[in-house]
Amino acid sequence: MHEIEPFYEWRDFYVASEDRYSPFYGREYSEFELTHAIYNYLIHPQWDHFGSATLYLKLLMVNDEKQYAIIELMGEWNDILYNDVMYLYQEVIEPLFDRGIVYYILIGENVLNFHADTSDYYEEWSDNLGDGWIVCLNFRNHLIDEFTNASIDFYMAMGGKFNELNWRSYSPDELFHKVNRMITKRLNP
Repeated sequence: MHEIEPFYEWRDFYVASEDRYSPFYGREYSEFELTHAIYNYLIHPQWDHFGSATLYLKLLMVNDEKQYAIIELMGEWNDILYNDVMYLYQEVIEPLFDRGIVYYILIGENVLNFHADTSDYYEEWSDNLGDGWIVCLNFRNHLIDEFTNASIDFYMAMGGKFNELNWRSYSPDELFHKVNRMITKRLNP
């Protein structure tokens, strides 16, 4: 797992550790020292720890003008044991809300498992979006099933064409506009 890196080709557009309003501002990263692990598996040092024992992320892009954030996730999303959504919401999403971010793209191809608990934080996140949205891209089918079984898909769009998007082929703004068109079509058929 230590060879799975967060996507780095958008660093010309945005670097969270250099954004003074980012929850990860000022973080320094090693390319050689592996300090974080998911269970007993070391992970690449570029992933950001935000309080969860099993879920890490990389804030790939924040655009204040267009009010969107793109977040890549890695690990196991476990709300039962570790309340990961609470950490995600309090440590990452709330600071993004403070700067007006209401559109969220979550990239989940490196999320291996999901264990649901309550939907309180998902509901609060959704309620605070106004006309915004949360879209999950490229989550594994068994994870989508788990989100659906827990009724969390009520708060986040996922599956279907959102699982077939080659997001790496777009710039951040292009991806945002593509996802925005897709979600608009889904909500207003």
